[in-house]
Amino acid sequence: MNEAASARRYQVLLVNANRCTTPEPVFPLGLVYVSAALRQAGHQVTWLDLLVQQNELESIFSHSRFDLVGISLRNVDDVLIRKQELFVSDIKALVRRIHERWDCPVVLGGSGFSILPQELLELTTADFGIIGEGEAALPALIDALETGSPFDKISGLVRRRDGHVWVNGKPSSSASITLEPGDRPPHIAAHYLRTGGMLNVQTQRGCSHRCCYCTYPLIEGTRHRARSPEAVVSDFEQLQSSGARYAFIVDSVFNSSHSHVAEICESLIRRDCPIRWGCFLRPQNLTRELMDLMGRAGLTHIEFGSDSFSDDVLGEYEKDLTFDDIRFSNDLARAAEIDSCHFVIAGGPGETLRTLKQGFENSLLLGRPVIMAVPGMRIYPGTGLFQRALHEGQIRDDSDLLKPTYYLSPNFNLDELLDHLKQFARESPNWIVGDADPAFERLVAKLRERGVTGPLWSYFSAAQRLWPSGVFNW
Repeated sequence: MNEAASARRYQVLLVNANRCTTPEPVFPLGLVYVSAALRQAGHQVTWLDLLVQQNELESIFSHSRFDLVGISLRNVDDVLIRKQELFVSDIKALVRRIHERWDCPVVLGGSGFSILPQELLELTTADFGIIGEGEAALPALIDALETGSPFDKISGLVRRRDGHVWVNGKPSSSASITLEPGDRPPHIAAHYLRTGGMLNVQTQRGCSHRCCYCTYPLIEGTRHRARSPEAVVSDFEQLQSSGARYAFIVDSVFNSSHSHVAEICESLIRRDCPIRWGCFLRPQNLTRELMDLMGRAGLTHIEFGSDSFSDDVLGEYEKDLTFDDIRFSNDLARAAEIDSCHFVIAGGPGETLRTLKQGFENSLLLGRPVIMAVPGMRIYPGTGLFQRALHEGQIRDDSDLLKPTYYLSPNFNLDELLDHLKQFARESPNWIVGDADPAFERLVAKLRERGVTGPLWSYFSAAQRLWPSGVFNW
């Protein structure tokens, strides 16, 4: 930061606008990195987590003063084709109230904003937005506001100019930020530990894969950018000091390379870090040695991004893997006695009744891990799915994708697809289709009250057997 800007320390309010608690409330790790970057730039940061501090909202508006407010939008909607719950409806009113109270710039960011930046800036009437990573862009924006320097060179900045919303080039790639214990507000972290049973860690950013529906490459870039093993293990140790007994690695794909996984795991073992952890894994290019190493380093839960158990559909989804890859990876986890689940998207491009039934039959070869299935694919701009839906006439160039819009194979209607999924789930209780009813939600609350940590999907199939009438019906 230059001398002119450093002469004034900004009072910044960072707001976590996420209020979604299904399937678990997720600690806002992105705000931690932005908060740390602002601290390192000499600014004073206050947090407002609307999921945790709703009762503090009036006090903050009545007794505080801020020079800038940043609002993080984690999700646009619930990505569930039946419910289609939007999470951005209250943001416009919040922005208006901030402008009325403090007359200061409001900046939107987060993964949800990065997917639909122009639409969300228009909807909310916020002053600026940042797509992608905010650690470099937000301090740079404060510098520009303070010194009057042009905004044009701030990568990823979204702003109004000449009556239109403009995006300054691609998102910036921030340098690695070193986190300190105070960057995670203790009272907020404690809430997520109590209600969600875990906190989270990021070991890298970026995704080089090209799954047709996925927005990770758009948000984080297509190049994997790893943090140092020392920094990652330091995060684990900080979580342990804050009372966490379980952590989840939020990388889109943890196993981006053997060397990355091995270096992280060897550092955890060397530092004797006792926290158990889970992660997303791509079910491909895994080995017995690597799986055993992860287990010795504390891995207890794997969430496989399988998406389908039919090779034909995997090809249409542009997954670049096969069911044999999925089965081999699943068997490695079973042999290592590591709990695992698979996410499946049914009814996407190329899905037919034949491929759906093939997927059901293949799932029986996996030894009954939990399989969480959703029907239909949410369409986002910039993805391969967007281009396909456009070509097939399911959407138009001017379609409003802020409103939840889904791709469904022309071989099905939604009710028919759900009937097939639910019928198979009745025969195979490890398949979970839909949302939990209040009975299961009460069970989850009791488990958390008793100190159960980690993901609770391992309890889902047991609940399905206990309530065969349909705990997870739509």
